[in-house]
Amino acid sequence: MVILVHGGAGSKRPQKKALKGLKTALEAGFSVLKEGGGSLEAVLKAIVIMEDSGLYNAGSGANLQLDGRMRLDASIMEGVGMRAGAVIGLEGYSNPILAARIAMELPNNVFTNIGAARLARRAGLKRLGEPSERALTRLKKALRDTQARALYEEYFSTVGAVAIDGNGNVAAGSSTGGVLAMLPGRVGDTPLIGSGVYAELGAVSCTGRGEDILRLCLAKEACMGMEETGARRAALAALRRMKKFGGQAGLLAIDKKGGIAICHTTEFMPAGAASKKGVRVEEAWRRV
Repeated sequence: MVILVHGGAGSKRPQKKALKGLKTALEAGFSVLKEGGGSLEAVLKAIVIMEDSGLYNAGSGANLQLDGRMRLDASIMEGVGMRAGAVIGLEGYSNPILAARIAMELPNNVFTNIGAARLARRAGLKRLGEPSERALTRLKKALRDTQARALYEEYFSTVGAVAIDGNGNVAAGSSTGGVLAMLPGRVGDTPLIGSGVYAELGAVSCTGRGEDILRLCLAKEACMGMEETGARRAALAALRRMKKFGGQAGLLAIDKKGGIAICHTTEFMPAGAASKKGVRVEEAWRRV
């Protein structure tokens, strides 16, 4: 039983409180596994905690788009039956990962803004408050300061998790608010099954420059590599292939034997792992 979580990747050093938040999410997710819960429930628990923390570009802490609105994306997938669900551009609700989980159970599994909001409303999900003054200030600064904008574009603070439970079942999830000051309607890798997340031979959750990740379908690329080798080698091979065309990303990977990988092309990727051996959180792991 193992769970991995990340809080994004990029050139910006993560704050100590963000690392503490990852530890909290790991402990909560692993407690689900210890109590006999499944990998899907563990991933969901960890991501909800990160969404609610306000510490990351997800849920209540999400970036504002160019028009000052929060529009949230999320996806989740499990290896058993390869079931998946995703929401794109969800407005007004703070836990898109829960909406994605609901979508898994429906005949249709991917919903954009209007459909996603209806799912969230009918399920009674928690409402998202108005943008804080701090968030509005960050947006205004990014719009007028090209250097600040460049910094934000190099820090991809999506959150994600992968897990394997006591029965050997794997799952992966991801949640984001997108890139600061991005054009409304833009879609990155996070809600696209095969790009942001994938679960079959193993489980993978990605973070980074969405346009780079989706061109390679990075999550599936790494996951399919596990047919021939373990999580570490498969993850490194996928990132090296992406790096050849200048892509920037990081990923979490876990194989069916419980082998893990946390690796990235960026300077930092705050992430951690929890297992029977304990909990470990670092600001950077294996750089490619």
